[in-house]
Amino acid sequence: MIFVITGTQLPFDRLIRMLDELAPQLNEEIVAQVNGSGYLPHHINTIDILPPDEFDRLFNRARLIVAHAGMGTILSALTMHKPLIVFPRIAALGEHRNEHQLATAEKVKEAGYCYVATDKEELQSLLLTPDLRPLYSIGAYATDSLVQSITEFVEN
Repeated sequence: MIFVITGTQLPFDRLIRMLDELAPQLNEEIVAQVNGSGYLPHHINTIDILPPDEFDRLFNRARLIVAHAGMGTILSALTMHKPLIVFPRIAALGEHRNEHQLATAEKVKEAGYCYVATDKEELQSLLLTPDLRPLYSIGAYATDSLVQSITEFVEN
């Protein structure tokens, strides 16, 4: 199952439309949290806003995560060792208030943390890649050295 996360601030119809158009080629269930999308898809299952327990259940069940460039989703995918395709919102298209998602996507791609697509062709290519694997993972907790550094900073 592919779990699609568009965030909770604004709808992301461009991404949902692309996924709906690509879905017949994928032969896999796609579930998307869409937050008030105005687009009604024909080939993917959409849910407006998920309660936290249902969101976690779908996230855990997913083979692949496709998401806007929100840091919460990126960190969750890295922590859960899930393959992640980031598809950033573009402010110039009215999808956000500034281009910070493009900057975030560029940095996570540069760091090798996840896959990034910025158009339908790139998204299609990644979705059709067999056995897409996580590129990077992080632990659920801070390292001892980070905790020690913060403790020393706070104490001084």
